[in-house]
Amino acid sequence: MPRATWRNGGAALLGAVALSLCQVPPVGAMEILGQAGVLGEWELTGHLTESAPGTPGQFSGPLKMKHVGICTQDGPDERAGEIKLQITGADSQVTAELVLDGAPCTYSARKTRNYEGTLSCAGRAPVPLLVWLK
Repeated sequence: MPRATWRNGGAALLGAVALSLCQVPPVGAMEILGQAGVLGEWELTGHLTESAPGTPGQFSGPLKMKHVGICTQDGPDERAGEIKLQITGADSQVTAELVLDGAPCTYSARKTRNYEGTLSCAGRAPVPLLVWLK
């Protein structure tokens, strides 16, 4: 096989491998990660899917919050719930409605490197919440 053919084939293979490594998940699904609390003592995780076809920027799915602070005595406190999230303004603003163990909460944030905002739950003081969407 001529050297030029090998080089071109190798370049094509390398390009295909690079493209497969850089693929972005489908637009209709994403993972949410976060830290809530003044000291980031709550870890937030969830998998979101697009709420309905034709509703760009609206996602929903199950959510878990786990207390990872040092004051946990009997193992980590975990809360499960649901989230409805809306991304607006070329993804610079996020608003969400959450239900955690039956308690309704709201979240509003602006994007810097992540989404920095406040989580407000009924009957509790608002707490900072940092969110990453992938």
